[in-house]
Amino acid sequence: MSETTSAVIVTTSIVAFISGFGLGVWSLRGSMIPPELAAERQANLHDPFESEESDVEEETLLDHAPNWANGEDADRRQGLRASATAAAAPPSSSSTNGPGSQLRISPNEECKLVLVVRTDLGMTKGKIAAQCSHATLACYKTLSRAAQQQPQSPAAQVLRQWERLGQAKIAVQVKSEDELLALLAKARGLGVTAEVISDAGRTQIASGSRTVLGVGPAPKGLVDSVTGGLKLL
Repeated sequence: MSETTSAVIVTTSIVAFISGFGLGVWSLRGSMIPPELAAERQANLHDPFESEESDVEEETLLDHAPNWANGEDADRRQGLRASATAAAAPPSSSSTNGPGSQLRISPNEECKLVLVVRTDLGMTKGKIAAQCSHATLACYKTLSRAAQQQPQSPAAQVLRQWERLGQAKIAVQVKSEDELLALLAKARGLGVTAEVISDAGRTQIASGSRTVLGVGPAPKGLVDSVTGGLKLL
């Protein structure tokens, strides 16, 4: 093999190595990502609201899991409900009635559940999702019990209609506990199912913090009379 051939081979190898290394670095830095994905990649890299690893490690799936069989007492022990004295509606002729006692619903009338989230607590997106799940379950359990006791009652009709029409859920926001409890009292005063979640305090916020209020399921117009003026989350 001549010296010229050897030189060509060595030079080609060096050029190939340098080119491959450069392309690899360029690719890792995102320079080869299609333009339509570049913005999404940057957003994911700099999302300030993403949960930290410590949150994932500390907060397990069963942190605030309800006990389906033991009812309201078990829920309160596990931080799923505020105490009856702290969150009770003010005395009135209507507040003594059970959930759904005043509901009137027309065939195919839209029903919905509104989840009122406190934004002053600084909860992460994952924490908010978990608390909203607790509120949804608590409201469903409350209305379901009323429906089981009286299968032909308005409460039972609302529950069936809400399930049949897609189980609509809306998330809105308030900025204080006082606002949350005022809405709770108003909803219960109208006979609308309403449950407030009290956190167990295992991860991000203080134990006993009231995080989310569930209002409904109930006819859309009735729910809007309670939460219609609130901003979407």
